[in-house]
Amino acid sequence: MRVSLQWLREFIDLPTEDVAELKRAFDMLGHAVESVEELEADWTTVKVGKVLTVDAHPNADKVRVTTVDVGTGDPHQIICGAWNFEAGAVVPVALPGAVLPGGFEIGQREIRGVESHGMICSERELGLGEDHEGIMVLADDTPIGGDFVDQLDLPDVVFELEVTNNRPDVMSMIGVARELAAWFEVEFRQPDATLDAVPGKPQVDVTISAPDGCNRFTAREVRGVRIGKSPLWMRERLRKAGVRAISNAVDVTNYVMMEMGHPLHAFDADAISGGSLDVRWAEDGEELETLDGSVRNLTTDDLVIADAKGPTSLAAIMGGARSEVSAGTANVLMEAAHWNPTTVMYSSRRQDLQSEASKRFERNVDPNLAPRANDRACQLLVQIAGGEVLDGQIDIVANAFEPVTMELETGEVQRLLGGRFSAETSANLLRRLALEVAVDGETIRATIPTYRPDLTRPADLIEEIARLADFDTFEATLPTGPAGGLDEGQRLTRTIVGTLRGLGLNQAVNLPFVSPAELEAFSESVAEVVSVRNPLRDDQSKLRQSLLPALLRNVRENLNRGAREAPLFEIGRVFIAKPWADDPRVPEQPNRLAIVLAGDHSGQAVDAASAFGIVAAVAERLGIDIDREAAQPPGFHPTRTAALEIDGNAIGYAGEIHPDVLSTFEIDTRVAAIEVTLDPLIAGHAARQMRTVSTYPHVDFDLSFDVPSSLAGGDLVAATSKAATSLEQVDVFDDFTHPDTGQRSVALRYRLRAPDRTLERAEIDSERDRIVAAAAALGATLRGA
Repeated sequence: MRVSLQWLREFIDLPTEDVAELKRAFDMLGHAVESVEELEADWTTVKVGKVLTVDAHPNADKVRVTTVDVGTGDPHQIICGAWNFEAGAVVPVALPGAVLPGGFEIGQREIRGVESHGMICSERELGLGEDHEGIMVLADDTPIGGDFVDQLDLPDVVFELEVTNNRPDVMSMIGVARELAAWFEVEFRQPDATLDAVPGKPQVDVTISAPDGCNRFTAREVRGVRIGKSPLWMRERLRKAGVRAISNAVDVTNYVMMEMGHPLHAFDADAISGGSLDVRWAEDGEELETLDGSVRNLTTDDLVIADAKGPTSLAAIMGGARSEVSAGTANVLMEAAHWNPTTVMYSSRRQDLQSEASKRFERNVDPNLAPRANDRACQLLVQIAGGEVLDGQIDIVANAFEPVTMELETGEVQRLLGGRFSAETSANLLRRLALEVAVDGETIRATIPTYRPDLTRPADLIEEIARLADFDTFEATLPTGPAGGLDEGQRLTRTIVGTLRGLGLNQAVNLPFVSPAELEAFSESVAEVVSVRNPLRDDQSKLRQSLLPALLRNVRENLNRGAREAPLFEIGRVFIAKPWADDPRVPEQPNRLAIVLAGDHSGQAVDAASAFGIVAAVAERLGIDIDREAAQPPGFHPTRTAALEIDGNAIGYAGEIHPDVLSTFEIDTRVAAIEVTLDPLIAGHAARQMRTVSTYPHVDFDLSFDVPSSLAGGDLVAATSKAATSLEQVDVFDDFTHPDTGQRSVALRYRLRAPDRTLERAEIDSERDRIVAAAAALGATLRGA
């Protein structure tokens, strides 16, 4: 929001115009100043003159010879190449010796044998706009001989404010004046909206067929207008506000929007087909050419204003070309309405069309401001374009909004802000915001006006009290109450994150949107998919049921940019289309941990063993046992994947991604992956039991077994581990299947150690025999036996 200090003066008498002090006021009020622009005239010696005569140049047919009165007595003879004026026009004149923007110095010179003493200026030559088709023509009552700069409210200061999404009231000069009035404890003024109307009613009837999209619709008709250029003062104020001047009728709507904060739209009343307008939802396949020249394809989610021929305006966003005001317009229908903010936001995003109007309606402008804004616009239109405004007004209220009353206990204010805020002190601060406030003992009752949609709970009122009290006046204090800290789940989650980072993995954070094809690659029940109603992109129209698709996209992007490895993990929620136990109103959304490894990791090529190694490291760090069972989940390799279990309960999978899935993601290297539900990992587990470390020597030996292809390596490890009484550790270091014969062999390394003695040869042989017997019971045969 660009705020001109000169324009602001119309609504408030500020006690200071010091830029630093005003900037601090804006910052303390919560409206950060992004920039400050100090504007001054970028020229010297430009006067207001009146053209007395206009004659043809005797030796040139593209310029004319004029005489101009600049209030100095003798008229100045000036040669001018513009043709948009005649004798009697009031114009800005740069006299000899003047310096224009860019250092262009004006002198006396001869053009084709005729002397020229100065220059009649255009907007672009003065740095006031891009119009160079003709010279500037000022109002007839502009004082002749005066400095032209006096017509421009210069010098001036323009503050660029960052307005938060919940403060639509501050996106206007009145809203800014109201805020500064509260800060400096002065009065502010509303613009006059008094109408001098004549009897009559609009020639257009209005209906609201979509009350869920339009809360209120007002319209007035102004007849007999003359469409043309707006006066200089209005064009200049719009320019400082960052709005391009177009025509008087359109400029009035923009001017009132910047002044009062309510967008409006001006229709050519005679171009409305059938003499009626209907606010309705568009039909699939309907089209609308908007004012920017684009043809919009509409859907049933787009709200439109339609006449007998179809949509003539995209409600709250942009008008249509068919009913726009043009040079031939004589009768204007001025519309001011209040629209559902969510509807405006979705339609604006879907049409990829954001306007100054939609920005305000998305934030929820005052639903009761429309009639007054309409009156103000009609008043200004008659003032600058002539015509008469009819006293008949259309005002249809589909959904009424009334101020609400909120109670605030003084004790809560003092608990959060300190003891100096008594009930009366707090009430007085709220009254400065133009709220109606009553005090009953220690209870404060505040009536919230409809232009403050951000005030919805007592805490919001406390925030208002704090910002008006000046945050810099609060002393630094330590918070009271019980000390904080991490709960067990948070602590264990941090332990997992630290372990993975220690293993060389990087944490990724992805958006939850996926394409249908990505979803099908890893989803067990595609029927339970949550669809996005208005996706930002068609290829991301679903909510994820797995974290792996986004991580695989990350892998592809890293490898495509020359990375040799892509060790990544992510912790986040997935979404299942069934009621969530924690809140049945929303889809089920369990927390997941997913890991991917690609390329070389820790100096070795990635495979399923890489995933199993990370699982073992996390389990070791958490002090839990994670078992593995053979599995074939969607998206994973059928023979290089295992289901992960804790105490017999499945928590997820680890292994390698299926080559077909990798091809879908355009990845040409093996990728190891893990995805588990996080909650079982961070659930409370039995505390680790400490035991004495044996100081006696260990014995290592390897055994290789021919095993059935259906036997899971984890089952072989579990069975042989139980058979040995002195077993300290067992690891699978090879799992090989012959490509021709299909014969599979698994090699394991065992470590034996006794806690109180050195094992003898007979004990070692006995342990080995028990291990072999346990393996044989599963159909595994010791190789070489």
